[in-house]
Amino acid sequence: MPDRPHVLVVGSGIIGASVAYHLQRDGAQVTVVEAAQSGGLATRHSWAWINASWGNPEPYFRLRHQSMKLWRELGTTLPDLGVKWCGGLLWDAPAEELQAYVTQHGAWGYDIRAVARDEARRIEPRLVAVPELAVYVPEEGVVEPVAAAEAFLAAAQALGAKFITGRKVTALDVQAGRAIGVVTNQERIAADEAVIAAGVATPHLAATAGVTIPLSSPPGLLAVTNPQPKLLNGLVMAPQMHIRQQPDGRLIAGADFGGSELAEGDGEDAAKVAALSLLDMMRGFFTASGDLALDHYTIGHRPTPVDGYPAIGRAAGIGGLSIAVTHSGITLAPMIGASLAAEILREFEEPLLTPYRLARFAA
Repeated sequence: MPDRPHVLVVGSGIIGASVAYHLQRDGAQVTVVEAAQSGGLATRHSWAWINASWGNPEPYFRLRHQSMKLWRELGTTLPDLGVKWCGGLLWDAPAEELQAYVTQHGAWGYDIRAVARDEARRIEPRLVAVPELAVYVPEEGVVEPVAAAEAFLAAAQALGAKFITGRKVTALDVQAGRAIGVVTNQERIAADEAVIAAGVATPHLAATAGVTIPLSSPPGLLAVTNPQPKLLNGLVMAPQMHIRQQPDGRLIAGADFGGSELAEGDGEDAAKVAALSLLDMMRGFFTASGDLALDHYTIGHRPTPVDGYPAIGRAAGIGGLSIAVTHSGITLAPMIGASLAAEILREFEEPLLTPYRLARFAA
């Protein structure tokens, strides 16, 4: 490999943008290829929660928690990322499960505690009702997803990276068992290495090199309101919905982030009904919600490997090809970017990524 390899990154969502920044920063010459606008597809439909939250085994917690630490470092070096460490208040599970969550993750080193109703009210004083028991995680945070992706891209470009839009990558260019570039709807682009960070398009592109990435893409809906006075201090995960407030005052809420309800019904009509239902719940959620109205809603498809965990790293049997796809793109973007840069440029394999290599799908 050349001392300064040319690396093509396919996709400009939060993962592709982070990969591009870390590669360019660490010595590669990077070209990002995007079919549409910067920020990709899945990223712009993300609730954008940075967390190492519950329901995961310890190895996955460790990976996510390390990425949270990298977000903190990047927030200092790249302030335009706009990382906000606002904390999260959660009660979307039975009390015994919440207590077990606090005990388990506290033992793992998470900054987490159970809070009674009075303390929950101090944390979020504008909520109509809070439960007798909730969980508070001060170290959780959020970014505005497209703005953060664009900040990564801008930082990469400031270091010399190229960003090409309006080029849909249709296939990898593979010769003699090695990826030597990509084929787009307009041209071939040569490179020393290629990274696929294309979300739901990943399986198709990987298949052009003979690589199988089994992926599901459950739909999800976010409802966004008109701007409001300050109603929330941080993130709230209630049984009815997850909700946060954007810097411009808009509330952004989603119900059941797995998106299973949205797979039922009649597509757009069902999504609009669900968005209006969320709006009704928001109107009863706060002590004062005034002229709360639905500004818009979005439907996104979350790229999720079939076992629910990330698929990251070198593609077995194909030289010069790396892949990164996961549901938790916002949380994991810094870790994926730094790890792939180290793997491509220094042949260092991050131990925290060992369970999430592509080889598990070959088996």
